[in-house]
Amino acid sequence: MKMGELERLGAGDTRRVAVVGGGIAGLGTAWLLAQRDRVTLFEAGDYVGGHTNTVDVTLEGRTHPVDTGFLVFNRRTYPNLCALFALLGVEAVETEMSFGVSLAGPGLEWAGTNLDTVFAQRANLLRPAFLGMVRDIMRFNRETTRLAAAGGMPAISLGDYLELEGYGQAFCDWYLLPMAAAIWSCPTRTMLDYPLATFVQFCHNHGLLQVLDRPRWLTVEGGGRSYVRRMLGRLDDVRVGHPVLRVERDALGVRVHTRAGVERFDEVVFACHSDQTLAILGEGASEQERRILGAVRYQDNLAILHTDPALLPQRRKVWSAWNYLSGEGEPDDRPVSVSYLINRLQPLPFETPVVVSLNPFLEPDSERVIGRFHYAHPVFDQGAIDAQAALPAIQGNNRSWFAGAWTGYGFHEDGLKSAVAVAEAMGVEVPWRRGRVTAVEPALELAA
Repeated sequence: MKMGELERLGAGDTRRVAVVGGGIAGLGTAWLLAQRDRVTLFEAGDYVGGHTNTVDVTLEGRTHPVDTGFLVFNRRTYPNLCALFALLGVEAVETEMSFGVSLAGPGLEWAGTNLDTVFAQRANLLRPAFLGMVRDIMRFNRETTRLAAAGGMPAISLGDYLELEGYGQAFCDWYLLPMAAAIWSCPTRTMLDYPLATFVQFCHNHGLLQVLDRPRWLTVEGGGRSYVRRMLGRLDDVRVGHPVLRVERDALGVRVHTRAGVERFDEVVFACHSDQTLAILGEGASEQERRILGAVRYQDNLAILHTDPALLPQRRKVWSAWNYLSGEGEPDDRPVSVSYLINRLQPLPFETPVVVSLNPFLEPDSERVIGRFHYAHPVFDQGAIDAQAALPAIQGNNRSWFAGAWTGYGFHEDGLKSAVAVAEAMGVEVPWRRGRVTAVEPALELAA
């Protein structure tokens, strides 16, 4: 909708808007637009929430909600999400974000919680490569902090920078790439193509390059579905299990095709993955839309909820909130294998370890498997970064808008931030902003 059309909309006029996708971007967009518009939210799956996927787990005679995707946030780098939660009355509790590594190949385990866990495997005290990794961690944090403060970082990939600066293989394979791959839910090799400037700025924003003054992490009390249910309370027309098959656009509006038939809308917001948007538009996609939306690739990831401790480090002292694991001879282009120890991330009333394993290299005991879930995460290579920069050129064209975590760093705050941007561009006020234009930092989360 162009500015002239916005000016012609009177205070009592409403649009009929279709929002495609019920993740944080679609739910956030629908919730904001519903202040003045008639919104229909289409969700292809059997629940609303996307990567906010809370399930009930029964163990030891108790039942408690467990999150399998979106898990944590903080007040420093999730400003929109925190403001939304405040409006909704969503409560949060403190959690931890410890990181552990367990590699079968070199037979190495360590965790970054404290000095004792760093050297939980005492033989590492006499391992030159491990001590070199520790020195490189300090050097990387120091040098990249300086680069982030100075600005003007070289336009090269993370992999090129590591090679240019002579960082050791142990630092790359035992620390940096496992950590980065765990954050972005992608193979370690993929992280080598990540633009250096984007990677360093992200780490700087989230305090990953410093020992002190790191943000305090929080998790939603009662599970992420608590906020989803509150947001759904504002929406009158939510269609779960209704995939959008095709969208046609013309001068009169938008025609949305589902298995139930065809409906006419004034505007459409695509809050699904960019490749899904292109599939829905089909031949009706413009050349610009194909170029921009098609530049973002996705990594499919399998998440298994289980109680098998075999998918955690062998040394209990190394057990962390998130644990990077690798089997013997694992290729670096294999999907990342990370086990999230939910007992460390959420206040669960269980003694039994409750684990979400992403792409486990070892199948958990089938009798201990609670559920399996499929998620897809954007891959942020240079093509994706360029597509983000070009996105404003197609926003609002042909009565179409685009939202999603793929427009930022791929995390929960990014999805909500994109919803805020679309709502404001469509002339709807965001309650916690009240006309202010502020810079919003990207967010960090687990498996989402």
